[in-house]
Amino acid sequence: MSNAAIFFHPDGYDTTGVRLMGRHSAGESFLRGFLRHADVERLHLFNASTRSPASLQPLLDRIQPSDRPVTWLDRTSRHRVADPGCLYLPQPTLAPEAWLRRPFGRARYSLCGITHTTATHRATDVLADMMTAPVEAWDALICTSDAVRSGVQVLLEKTREDLHARLGATRFPTPEITTIPLGVNASDFAPSPEQRSAWRARLDIPQDALVALYLGRFHAAGKMNPATMALALEAAAQSTGKPIYWIVAGWSATDETTAIFHRQTQAFCPSIHYRPVDGRAPDTRFSIWSAADFFISFSENVQETFGLTPVEAMAAGLPSVVTDWDGYRDTVRHGLDGFRIPTTAPRPGLGRDLAYHFANDWITYEAYLVAGAQMTGVDHAAAVAAISALVANPDLRRSMGESAARQARDHFDWSAIIPRYQALWAELAARRLAAQPEAPEMARIVDNPRRLDPFEMFATYPTSLLTSETRLRAVSGMSWDLAKSRLTLELGAIGGWALPSLAEAQAILTYLQAHADSAVADIVATFAVPRRGFVERGLLWLVKFGVIELVSPPSVANSTDS
Repeated sequence: MSNAAIFFHPDGYDTTGVRLMGRHSAGESFLRGFLRHADVERLHLFNASTRSPASLQPLLDRIQPSDRPVTWLDRTSRHRVADPGCLYLPQPTLAPEAWLRRPFGRARYSLCGITHTTATHRATDVLADMMTAPVEAWDALICTSDAVRSGVQVLLEKTREDLHARLGATRFPTPEITTIPLGVNASDFAPSPEQRSAWRARLDIPQDALVALYLGRFHAAGKMNPATMALALEAAAQSTGKPIYWIVAGWSATDETTAIFHRQTQAFCPSIHYRPVDGRAPDTRFSIWSAADFFISFSENVQETFGLTPVEAMAAGLPSVVTDWDGYRDTVRHGLDGFRIPTTAPRPGLGRDLAYHFANDWITYEAYLVAGAQMTGVDHAAAVAAISALVANPDLRRSMGESAARQARDHFDWSAIIPRYQALWAELAARRLAAQPEAPEMARIVDNPRRLDPFEMFATYPTSLLTSETRLRAVSGMSWDLAKSRLTLELGAIGGWALPSLAEAQAILTYLQAHADSAVADIVATFAVPRRGFVERGLLWLVKFGVIELVSPPSVANSTDS
C-alpha cells in the first residue's frame, strides 16, 4: 500500500512533558498504530528537529519498537519526500509546507495534514492560508470529525467569498477535505481485574462500589467546565440513593491549578466520593480505566475537535455518558455504547463580539473559549437520567460496555484506521501522477512572496549590486594568514553557515593574487557549479573584511540642500 514520510518532531509525539495536551496523546497513539499496522516495508521519518536520528531513536522505541528498516530524511532534504510520495504532518500546516515544496515542483510529492483544535488564531490562519498557498488537489487535510470538517468548510468558503469580493479571485485549488477519526490501540486499554483491584485499594474505594471516571486535562476555561458533570452525578446519587465514587484523573499546568480545579469541582458534588488522580503517567493513562464502571465527559468547548478519551473508554469496555458535541457524536452511539447528552448553543451572529474581542487581543484565548462554553447548555435532566440508568442497572452497564469494546476494536482501532490513511495517500498519489504539466507562467513562480530572497526585496538598500562584470582584486600586501585571522575572529565568522568555506576563501585570494584583477564571472567559474552561488555572494564577505576590493567602487552622490 501507499507510504508517507512521517513529519517527526518530539513535540508532536512525546507524552512525558509537563504540559500534556490532547495532540501529544493523539500523536503518540497514531505513531504507535502506524508502526504496528502500516502495510509498508520501510519507514520514512522526516526529521523536523535539530536533533540527530540517534538521539530520537529512544523516543521511537519507547512508543513502539519496530524491526522495519528506517530511512531518516533530513529537514534540509524535502525533495527526498518524493521517494515515499507523501509527507504526513501531525498538524494542519499544509499552507506553509506547500510553499516549502514549491521550489521542487508542485507535483513533487503530496501533503497530508490533520486537524487538532481549530479555534486558535494560528489554526484558523493556517487553514485560511490554504486558499492562497500553492496547495493542490493531490494534497489532503484530515478532519477528525464531521463537525470539524463542516467548520473547516465554512471557514474556507468565507475565505473564498472574501477573496472573490475584494480581488475578483475565481480559482481556488483546494486540498481533499476528508473525515478520518483518531484511533486507539485498543489492546493498550484492555480491562484488567488485577488493575481494578489495585486501583480501588490504592484509592480507598470498596471493590463493589459504583465508580465513574473522568480523564483529561484540568482546565475549566480551556478544556471543559467540570461543574455540569458534578451536578449530574450529585443529582443521580440523590435520585438513586446509591453512593457514587468519582475518579477525576488528569493534569494541569501546576500543582496549584490542579488543587483549585479539584476544590471548585467538589463544591458542586458534596455527596460524591471524590478521588483525584494524577493522570500524566503512562501506566495511569492506560490502567485507570479498569477501576471504573462508566466514563463521563461533558465537553462543551470549541477547543475540542474530536475527543480521544471516549474512544479509550470504549476500548476499555466502559459505557460512556458524554455530551452530544463535535467528535463525541461520531464515536459513542447513543443507546448502544452509552448515552449522548443534548447540548444547545446560541445561533450564528450572536458571537461576533467574542470574535472581535479575541481578534483585538482584548481577551485571552482562554477567555474567548470560556465565554462560548458558558453559553452552551447541557441537558441536565437527560444527564441525570443517563447516569441513574447506569448506576441502577449492572446489566445495562455490561451490555453497553461490551458493545463499546466491539465498536472500538472494529472501527477505532488503528488496525482499522491506518488502512484508511494509506488508501487516502494512494488516491492522492494517483491524482498527482495524473496531473497535467504546470502552465509556464505558473511554473516560473517558485518563491513564496512572503518569504522573498532578501537580496531581491532589499535590492535598493545598498549603493550598488555586485554583478558578473564587477571587477575585483586582492588588497595590496594581503596574505592568507592575515586574511584568515580576520575571517576566523568571532565578528568575522558570524553567519558562517551561509558563507564560503575557509578553503574557498583562500582559493579566491590566491586566484586574485595571480590574476591582478578579474571579473566576478571569471572568479566563480573556477569553482564547482553547486558552490558558485556561495562563492559569488561570499566575495563581498572578503571585501567587507579588507581581504579583496572592488576595482571601481561605487560613488555616493553629493546631497543637495532642499
